[in-house]
Amino acid sequence: MKTIVPVHEAVGSALCHDITEVTPGKFKGRAFKKGHIVRPDDVQKLLSLGKEHLYVLNLKPGVIHEDDAAVMIARVAIGPGLTISEPVEGRVNMIARSQGLLKINVEILNQLNFIEDVAVGTLHTNQRVDTEQVVAATRIIPLMIEAERIALVEDICRKNYPVIQIKPFASLNVGIVTTGSEVYKGRIQDGFGPVLRSKFASIGSRIMRQVFVSDSVSMTVQAISSLLSEGAQMIAVTGGMSVDPDDQTPLSIREAGARVVSYGAATFPGAMFMLAYIGDVPILGLPACVMYHNASVFDLVVPRILAGDSITRADIVALGHGGLCSLCKECRYPMCAFGKSCQ
Repeated sequence: MKTIVPVHEAVGSALCHDITEVTPGKFKGRAFKKGHIVRPDDVQKLLSLGKEHLYVLNLKPGVIHEDDAAVMIARVAIGPGLTISEPVEGRVNMIARSQGLLKINVEILNQLNFIEDVAVGTLHTNQRVDTEQVVAATRIIPLMIEAERIALVEDICRKNYPVIQIKPFASLNVGIVTTGSEVYKGRIQDGFGPVLRSKFASIGSRIMRQVFVSDSVSMTVQAISSLLSEGAQMIAVTGGMSVDPDDQTPLSIREAGARVVSYGAATFPGAMFMLAYIGDVPILGLPACVMYHNASVFDLVVPRILAGDSITRADIVALGHGGLCSLCKECRYPMCAFGKSCQ
């Protein structure tokens, strides 16, 4: 049970919850932490925060305080790659230990939030996150909650472990085949190589070799075969993905013996993307937009492949909801709606 005590009579008592201080436009945060023993010189500060009375909490058996409840929820919700913060104002954050792909069991997350007074909020699933990034948070709504509800949360999470996890990226040797007579013959400088080196390096993979070929099916097939024989674990074939007569990349990938998962994606930029496999090696047909745009179909699909997801045609189709980039003047990806389907 909680009882109300006038602030002048609270000296020597332990606070049963955090007390927040808000200075408009300057500060919002914890002024006093749960468990703080109120001192005589705290009284004026508490009064300035509008606290003329304080709660003194005497919990009955079977009732859990907000801080303890949030910690219990977070501990059972997280899986590999995550840690949790200490509770602050009743909230506990779930934090990525390393870079990787955030995976949320959305169906189970919704089940947790259907439990009265339980709140668990996350970033969207299937997005790249970085070390120390907050990816989820939880708290209960009231100051205390019945233990039975937390037991239900724990039961759901244990039966569906993990609800929230970070899947690490594999570090692959990536080969690039750059098509186009204009680059092959030196008429223009290659722009794809530097972009892909940077993109793959940022998620822990390396470019083992880049091969330049003309708009020739036989040359492109030979380049793919050579990279496979050299141990390439992923191959990106750049350019030549449109319907122009000279664009032979989709045919070349097929002629190399690849099994095509999808040619075309409802993503803008990135509609002319191809995903295929030769054995278990992903073959990516990358349209020119990957070179020019900070965020494209590359950034939606490649991290999932590196995290071990087996990408299907249905996965590519699902990208359509949220697959339109707003082309903001200042790109904020991945902190935007691009690629964030609500599946």
